[in-house]
Amino acid sequence: MTVLFDDYDLRGKTLKNRAVVAPMTRARAPGNVPTESTVRYYGQRASAGLIVTEGTPISQQGTGFVDCPGIWTQAQIEAWRQVTTHVHDLGSVIFAQIWHVGRMSHTSLQKEGAAPVSSTDRPARHCSAFGYDAHGAPNFVPASQPHRLAIGEIKAVVTDFAQAAENAVAAGFDGVEIHGANGYLVEQFINAAVNDRHDQYGGETVENRVRFALEVVDACIARIGAERVGIRLSPFGRLHDLGDFDGEEETFLHLARALNERDIAYIHIMDQASRGAPAMPKGFLEKFRHLFQGTLILAGGLDLAKANQLLNDGTIDLAAFGAAYIANPDLVERYRHGWPLETPDQTRYYGGDEHGYTDYLPYSGIAR
Repeated sequence: MTVLFDDYDLRGKTLKNRAVVAPMTRARAPGNVPTESTVRYYGQRASAGLIVTEGTPISQQGTGFVDCPGIWTQAQIEAWRQVTTHVHDLGSVIFAQIWHVGRMSHTSLQKEGAAPVSSTDRPARHCSAFGYDAHGAPNFVPASQPHRLAIGEIKAVVTDFAQAAENAVAAGFDGVEIHGANGYLVEQFINAAVNDRHDQYGGETVENRVRFALEVVDACIARIGAERVGIRLSPFGRLHDLGDFDGEEETFLHLARALNERDIAYIHIMDQASRGAPAMPKGFLEKFRHLFQGTLILAGGLDLAKANQLLNDGTIDLAAFGAAYIANPDLVERYRHGWPLETPDQTRYYGGDEHGYTDYLPYSGIAR
């Protein structure tokens, strides 16, 4: 029987177990540069087989949260190298999630107060970025109206993703996970309810709508190799004003085929049913698994029993856990021994100091 505690070969990298720390925005890197606290935070969770970092913006244009650690400057590269060295010393593998939020940003985060960019010029309704309010304080603010990317500007963003991948490898990461989920820029092209273009990146055909995603993947492969490139997708997700559209299942199955041909390191599926979205259609994950023969990771609503069932069935290869890893840095060992789990303080998810970040301790038998 295959279970969470078994090791796994990820393209030549041996994972000591099949547990993955899912990417989680924490917004604790002043000036977008990782700190000693960042090093400590990821080191505390290095009992996982694979760590995927919080979303790491590829450029200032790609930011949507105050104080998220980026990967576009030399100072950021050098700071991340302290993280990767520490995690490797503790025997784990670590990928950087490279991120462009697209329209889920605010002018206060953009260079010279420019508009965010997207596949569309329509703003995300009733959605917030974590920017600066009218008093200059970090706060949730309405997402600004975006600028629709022109063709040449799209090419520039693709190049930014590729450069971020190269920078991540220079920082010691084992690879990158392209953030193609949760209603951010890549998915703003994929989702036909958002993408209202009428050019080669437009919403009329599946091939057009996935073109940007595949160009980003191909550009990253060209820089660092397919074995170092993963991508996160959220089929049937509804975060950040995504809508349903005709051919939604076929769109993601088309991506499964195309990514299988590229032989990338993995696909990481985020099941947003745990976040209030409709459940993925019955049998969809199995269809996706059939078309994509590489490593498949699933996140969203998993516990040990669900993870072990899916692993043993061969539906997935690795199981990712998000909020559970915030409050339980030793989650694998808690699962292994049946120790109780702590509940994270949601008021301390974003921003702040060490409280709710690095002060969650391994299990000691003593109540917190």
